[in-house]
Amino acid sequence: MHPSVKNNWPQQSDTFGRIITLNNSFDDNLQKGWLGKLEAGLTKSSLSLTNSLNELLVKKKLDSQTLEEIEDVLITADLGVETAHQISKKLASTRFGKDANPTEVRRVVADEIIEILSPVAQPLSLNPANRPHVILVCGVNGTGKTTTVGKLAHKFVEDGKHVMLAAGDTFRAAATEQLKIWGERAACSVISKETGSDPAGLVFEAFQQARKDSADVLLIDTAGRLQNNTELMEELQKIIRVVQRFDKTAPHSCLLVLDATVGQNAHSQVEIFLRMVNVTGLILTKIDGSAKGGVLVSLAQKNGLPVHAIGVGEQPDDLQTFSATDFALSLLDIRA
Repeated sequence: MHPSVKNNWPQQSDTFGRIITLNNSFDDNLQKGWLGKLEAGLTKSSLSLTNSLNELLVKKKLDSQTLEEIEDVLITADLGVETAHQISKKLASTRFGKDANPTEVRRVVADEIIEILSPVAQPLSLNPANRPHVILVCGVNGTGKTTTVGKLAHKFVEDGKHVMLAAGDTFRAAATEQLKIWGERAACSVISKETGSDPAGLVFEAFQQARKDSADVLLIDTAGRLQNNTELMEELQKIIRVVQRFDKTAPHSCLLVLDATVGQNAHSQVEIFLRMVNVTGLILTKIDGSAKGGVLVSLAQKNGLPVHAIGVGEQPDDLQTFSATDFALSLLDIRA
């Protein structure tokens, strides 16, 4: 719960007040810890971008030549041509002093990125009318789908939800075992079958069990799909058809997990999955291992899909709700 909501609660006893203070302090510490992880995770992207901008602006005026060079730097940082041009125009129209201070320029760049990202920064919400709320998690090989499913389960359970996991990646025995470990950590049940089983059949059984157990959330892991593998992509559609036999509105969320290290290749992944399934939102993983975190900005500019969360590590709490401001300030190495 947001601290501002807590502060609006009516005054109770001193003990209750102390509990609120402690909770707020705990939330603040968690937030600071997450920001530290985000800043550390974006170090490669941030160093590459800020160092290039700083070098350009040392003893240079912000003239047309410098603006062109800044635009090139932004493109190299995977922000995309359209975004880079938009930021360059904003810089050109901003009144700076005689000499452009690198920090001031970075602040303008960050503000423009915040403006681009804010509309897509949307938490993953559950509709209580859906019992269960079905979340289908998809993506190409190696993006971290199974880990993401586990982390989402952890967060939902922390929020008091009854969560069930479906180990729909039946092609990899390791994926099922990995999901079982996450299930144990989060204290939620995992529906699985032997390697090579029909994923759609497994999902059928998982949905039945989720309804029987009155689960709030059914998280479905799926096998990694290569964009050019038509058979696997059609299998994803089959899973959706099976779910819709129970609930025509399901899956209620279809999340595409993207690996930050692929940079601009993420665009082609989004386009292909959008043609095959109704992607409702994105989760960007492996920010901590990439200098290409800026691709998130160009994705927002081009597709406008909600960005629900980003991941900066392997721990359960290393997947957090996406904040446009935190991301932009960390990317440009600006302290709020």
